[in-house]
Amino acid sequence: MAMRRFRRNKVAVAGSIFLLVILVLAVFAPLIAGQSPNAVDLGAIRQAPSGEHWLGTDASGRDVFARLIYAARVSLLVGVAAALLSVLLGTVVGAVAGLFGGWVDSVLMRTADMVLSFPPIVVIIVLAGILGPSIPILILAIASTTWPTPARLVRGVTLAVREREYLHAARVAGAPRRWLLRKHIVPAAMGQIVVVGTISVAGAILAEAVLSFLGLGVQPPQASWGNMLNDAQSLTVIQSMPWLWLPPGLAIAMTVLAVNFVGDGLRDAVDPRQTGRS
Repeated sequence: MAMRRFRRNKVAVAGSIFLLVILVLAVFAPLIAGQSPNAVDLGAIRQAPSGEHWLGTDASGRDVFARLIYAARVSLLVGVAAALLSVLLGTVVGAVAGLFGGWVDSVLMRTADMVLSFPPIVVIIVLAGILGPSIPILILAIASTTWPTPARLVRGVTLAVREREYLHAARVAGAPRRWLLRKHIVPAAMGQIVVVGTISVAGAILAEAVLSFLGLGVQPPQASWGNMLNDAQSLTVIQSMPWLWLPPGLAIAMTVLAVNFVGDGLRDAVDPRQTGRS
């Protein structure tokens, strides 16, 4: 039923198709790009798009199309990995807080409130600056600031589920809390977890782009959409060489938009209030 509702959402389906295309481009980048993203052609510095270089070349003579395709790997890796780590941590914290209650709930939720009280991008910039810019550090920094959102969501579901009769019966029968979490709590929240995880991917992709643009994310010569924009931030380039900033800018905007469309579609699909209209 949820899948049928999702398929009826044309915008969400279009977003899914676009993301599938980006994934195929990233996976088969060596075959599609046709050349290394770091190959330098000194005779083609900032060359306009042509038959040889479809999207032109940058200030180092590197092919923009090849770098754009390879950069998709970085953005998808950071987005998906950071979202998975964030959702995993948030699910554990939220489920434990909701099931145990009492001082455990208070400590965990006050910790979540403390994390939420700081601007995420500022915390990520500080962490990246202290620990050094790299993809693993970037993933950890993003996940460490975004886990409270899934934690609060899972805690709310847990508080509702733990009062149901079958959970009381399982407790009376001697079922351990770990078993309750695995068999009842997490499955009950899985629909909401998938939705918030999908939307978290969009936030992580944007965070990577911002940090790479600021020089605190993916470091050259490795290509990312953010550092491609960083290389094209001069006024001269913006005015007269749009092939250097327009492709990565559109890639970021369209990918984030597609992820958000898919997230909205999943949210509508798993919403129990939609059941009667399926």
